[in-house]
Amino acid sequence: MKGGLTNHSPSENHSNQSSDISPTLHHYPLFIIHSNKMPPKLSIVFLNYNRLSETRYTLTHLQRFMEVRQDLEVIAIDNGSTDGTGEFLQTQSHWIQVILLPTNTGIAGYNEGFKQAKGDYLLILDDDSHPVDEMTLNRIIQCLDTRPEIGIVACRIETLEGQTTYTWHLPKQDEPGPAMAFVGCGFAIRRHLFEQVGWYPAEFFLYQNEIEVAIRILCQSYQIYYDPLCRVVHRCSPQGRPQWRRVFYPTRNTIWIIRRYFPFPAAAYLIASRLCLGLIRAFQSWEFRWYYQAVKEAFQRPIEPHILPPSLRKQLTPFYRQNSVFHQLLGIL
Repeated sequence: MKGGLTNHSPSENHSNQSSDISPTLHHYPLFIIHSNKMPPKLSIVFLNYNRLSETRYTLTHLQRFMEVRQDLEVIAIDNGSTDGTGEFLQTQSHWIQVILLPTNTGIAGYNEGFKQAKGDYLLILDDDSHPVDEMTLNRIIQCLDTRPEIGIVACRIETLEGQTTYTWHLPKQDEPGPAMAFVGCGFAIRRHLFEQVGWYPAEFFLYQNEIEVAIRILCQSYQIYYDPLCRVVHRCSPQGRPQWRRVFYPTRNTIWIIRRYFPFPAAAYLIASRLCLGLIRAFQSWEFRWYYQAVKEAFQRPIEPHILPPSLRKQLTPFYRQNSVFHQLLGIL
């Protein structure tokens, strides 16, 4: 088994970065370092699909943490890649746990990694994201160790240059405190709690799974806590990600969430709004066939209602505004 890469140049997606931040995996066998490793406290789990250069980049950063810590494990799932990502991950199996899936199962692939994790807590990444520093890992563990009321730690999402990536999932003020949700490329959660709420909803395949999980966590009376000192870089690689997916999955999955958790007449208004917003996106990308399919599946699937109490719906105000055509028009104007 190879101990690392040979003759590896920096990722082509980051060729504009200076050589000191274009990492190369080390050549020595890390399993020697971890031969007497204690049970992990934190399991880092990330899903890979046809972005080999991003997978290499992420693993290089994670390897640096593994060299100096004994409370971590790394689990990498390959979702049926055809670009050599799975084969590359196998060459790293001396220091990470590798799960190879035969086909692309979407976010359900993550669940296979979650089930194998041994840590008390899970740090979930994408194949194009990585923690900035050790302090991020330390703060996650300390927060979940000392604050039992917190179920999820939402990380600050940054660019490679250290600029905050704004998203409606997180508080507008970049200050620690309660959050409605989290961003899927950088958050930590109690493993037993995630298992209790059923992991990621496999039927979503992609997009809005964070909102579904956030709602389930809030329904368990746990808090979601945003810590801007827990920092994750999201490199936002568009490689192998077609536009139709941004029409189909957000439209269908958001309507599923609205049907399950919101009462009439709010649900009727939000569904109508989501249909309008999805149609606008279909016009922008010229993906009308996928929009039609999304609408069809959004209403065909039986949904068991679980109407949220007013107190929880109030916590979901950012979700309401994000999917309200009125609020979106106000934002544009």
